Amino acid sequence: MRSPSLLRFIVAGKLQRDYILPVTGHEALDVPGGSLLYAGFGLKLWQNEIGLIGRVGEDYPQDWLEKLSQLGFDRRGIRILTKAVDLRFFAAYPDAETRSLTNPVAHFAHRGLKYPKSLLGYVEPGQAVDSRLQPSDITARITDFPEDYLDATAAHIAPLDFLSHTLLPPAFRQGHITTITLDPSASYMTPIFWDEIPGILRGITVFHASEDKMRSLFQGRSTDLWEMADTIAGYGCELVVIKRGIQGQYVLDHARGTRWMIPAYPARVVDPTGAGDAFCGGFLAGFRETYDPLEAALRGNISASIVIEGVTPFYAQDTLPSLVQMRLESMRPLVRRA
Repeated sequence: MRSPSLLRFIVAGKLQRDYILPVTGHEALDVPGGSLLYAGFGLKLWQNEIGLIGRVGEDYPQDWLEKLSQLGFDRRGIRILTKAVDLRFFAAYPDAETRSLTNPVAHFAHRGLKYPKSLLGYVEPGQAVDSRLQPSDITARITDFPEDYLDATAAHIAPLDFLSHTLLPPAFRQGHITTITLDPSASYMTPIFWDEIPGILRGITVFHASEDKMRSLFQGRSTDLWEMADTIAGYGCELVVIKRGIQGQYVLDHARGTRWMIPAYPARVVDPTGAGDAFCGGFLAGFRETYDPLEAALRGNISASIVIEGVTPFYAQDTLPSLVQMRLESMRPLVRRA
């Protein structure tokens, strides 16, 4: 593990053990995944000096953590609990636009694959709603990361539970972190949490959310994505990004009254897992470099395009800088104002 140093970026999120049936290619069984890694690697395509915050059980593969250190991440913020924690995650992709998180037995059988023993007993994610009071094993605690993490200047908080998203932003603001971006969890982007959302947004620089999450939150209130973005921005958030999968992104700069529509880079889709998280990592890198939300979104777009062309977030590590820049330049003429 690397020694303490001056960090520029912090990423907080989930670590998972992924079981993926990708769009093309072979199945990926018990491989590293989770929002923390995808956002971290999306950021690392552009910047370095990145600290990671997350929680795992003692059964989490140590060699995966060692590999993060070898690649230059500071993982002192990853807390290893003294018990096993089930971090398994299953996803199947019949095509680039369809994802299934349920019935893994049927998906393996449909592809003529033997069901992995390590996935026995897997509990499919349901529609559980987060607790406002009771932390879970993976709820971030302020004591999880060293004090010098607060010397960073920018942080991204990937999807976690409601309590993590209420605890981390004020803790970050007590240090030198002046840019905080946040991607909410589907488990609290529901109408019953409507009155809690303004508190989550207080002091947030950029609010990233998928179209599905926004529509879930605004059930019965609005069906217009730009109206939703305006409402969120009205709670004090500077920028709102709505991630629309293969349709790209909407970006609202509330202060300037500017709206951008950005198409997704036409990548060869192998595994869409983590695309939205990688986008957020790239966005943070671009925003801290340029303070231009459009430039930031373009970098996020390219980060997403790269991770979906392979399996696991580590795939992005071997990307040539020239490829990243070429894709960035090719996207500029495709942006439109809304």
